[in-house]
Amino acid sequence: MKSPWRIALSLSLGAALSLGITRFSYALLLPAMREDLDWSYALAGAMNTGNAAGYMVGATLMPWLMRKRGPSWVFLMGGLLASVFMAASGFFRQPDGLLVQRFLAGFASAWVFVAGGVLAARLAQDHPQQSGWLLGLYYGGTGWGIVASALIVPWAMPVVSDWPQAWWWLAAVCAVALVAMAPVAQALGAATPPLAVLAQSVDDAQWPQWRARMGWVLLGYGCFGMGYIGYMTFVIALLRQEGIEDTERTVFYTVLGLCVVASARLWADLLDRHRDGRAMAWLNALLGLATALATLSQSLPVLLLSGALFGSVFLSVVASTTAFVRHNLPAEWWVRGIGLFTVVFAWGQIVGPTVVGLIADGAGGLKVGLWSSAACLWMGALLAWRQKSLLPVK
Repeated sequence: MKSPWRIALSLSLGAALSLGITRFSYALLLPAMREDLDWSYALAGAMNTGNAAGYMVGATLMPWLMRKRGPSWVFLMGGLLASVFMAASGFFRQPDGLLVQRFLAGFASAWVFVAGGVLAARLAQDHPQQSGWLLGLYYGGTGWGIVASALIVPWAMPVVSDWPQAWWWLAAVCAVALVAMAPVAQALGAATPPLAVLAQSVDDAQWPQWRARMGWVLLGYGCFGMGYIGYMTFVIALLRQEGIEDTERTVFYTVLGLCVVASARLWADLLDRHRDGRAMAWLNALLGLATALATLSQSLPVLLLSGALFGSVFLSVVASTTAFVRHNLPAEWWVRGIGLFTVVFAWGQIVGPTVVGLIADGAGGLKVGLWSSAACLWMGALLAWRQKSLLPVK
């Protein structure tokens, strides 16, 4: 078996595939698709709402599915399906067909992301001194997908009407990532205890009580889902609206993605130190600031600061939920705990893009829409701050 950080890097290709490409590449495609297909911002946002709805359905099935087939099988099958559905998006022009494809891609990406999170949590358990870093490496892999999207989409789409070509190239990159991550996922999956056996060692009657005690951090995470997705759906459209050139938009999104990768080390100590909701609270507050910065100036340095701050923080909020589960729940409930956070996350993402799109179609435009995202993130910070550890202090 390879060193733990190499294993985490291989697993991180799943995060790159499931979020970095399958979800976040859409921000780069949205302006061209909206112009070519004559969409409103509300309809453009609804596409990511459909993706999030599929993600929620996929996440809801995860505890049952991983007990039946195991995390490695789910991780790889989800990657295969996501690649296929990404490619299919290039064959539709009607909103209904594209919405179905975004739903199906979200459904498959939940399999990849949640199963990969379980495998990463198991890896972190085996290497407790490096646990925060290893989890950060996995979730930070989303940044590689964002960077790949930032470089591929402008090249594959020299004119507005070429957006179907971009979907096909992105699907090809997903397929390459799937091949690269398969050997390590299979080896790690073989070393993971059967989840159906583990589930028999806990009292299911206790789960509702533990779930209720996680209420504040779940609410804070729901606000994160609503707030961050507004930025990641519409920030490129805002830059284009403000007259930022294509090359500068590519630089902006590349910087954002690279900062997602760097966040693996940046917040590792924070995730290791706090067993309560304070890590999520601090990160949500910083995301609100990054979102607000994008609306305050057209200066490239300010915009790059916004992208760098946002990229260096937002996936660490997701990592903070896995850290919270690992700190507070028995290993036998990790799948259930991560699945619960994923469903809450998905509900937030279902609401966020459409609401921000509706606001952006109004008199205030995209800037007011993104301010609503910032306010939601700050609310999430306040809610998460109230969460206490579920275990007594040792």
